Amino acid sequence: MSTRNEDGDARATAGASGASGTSAVDEGGRAASRGPVMSRRDVILGVGGVAVLLGVGGVSKAFAGEATLRPPGGQDEDRLMALCVRCQKCTEACPRDAIVPRGMESGFLAMRTPTMDYHVGDCDYCEQEDGEEPLCVKACPTGALHLSDLATRQSTVIGEPLLVKDWCLAYRLTHCRDCYNACPLDAIELDDAARPHIVWDKCNGCGMCEHACKSMTAGTPVPGATHRAIIIVPKGQGGEVSA
Repeated sequence: MSTRNEDGDARATAGASGASGTSAVDEGGRAASRGPVMSRRDVILGVGGVAVLLGVGGVSKAFAGEATLRPPGGQDEDRLMALCVRCQKCTEACPRDAIVPRGMESGFLAMRTPTMDYHVGDCDYCEQEDGEEPLCVKACPTGALHLSDLATRQSTVIGEPLLVKDWCLAYRLTHCRDCYNACPLDAIELDDAARPHIVWDKCNGCGMCEHACKSMTAGTPVPGATHRAIIIVPKGQGGEVSA
């Protein structure tokens, strides 16, 4: 069993007009596949966004906001922030509706960049829809979301779990196993009392445990609980903790 110290902090389908690619005809009359195409509106928004970013480049750190969960291929934060034009094509391409644009509370420069919302959906690396590469990565027209040829579902780590034991139904001896049953990577194991623990080297932050967690809706939520008992947080912020 592999756990972390208890002193850690508790704290979309592609766009209809072009995100999934369009067809052209080559010289032989055959349909030729083209990559994601940006509309005129996307270009205008992107150029405007870049101009704003250049205008405030010297204070980027002050406006960047806190760390966030990025979609697959967005783990290089500097690359994503430099190349993302806020076109929302990744949001539109996600078949599980797990990608949403960040709001103003995330910081001025990060606004409208993609983040994961596991209350709405989760990430299965598009294995059911594509099986090779996440559709958000395929839809990205600028390379802000980018995966190497060697990237896999297991090696693409989006974030890590934060398990607040005091808020967990299983730690209240209700025999809840929802997060354990939902995990596709065997990254959660149960102790002799059927309470969950994280297997850290197997977790990729897919969010299926968070999406399945009923700690805020089943029974009586623990007073003071501010989120589900298990959530996915940016790397370095996870742990098994007491409230």
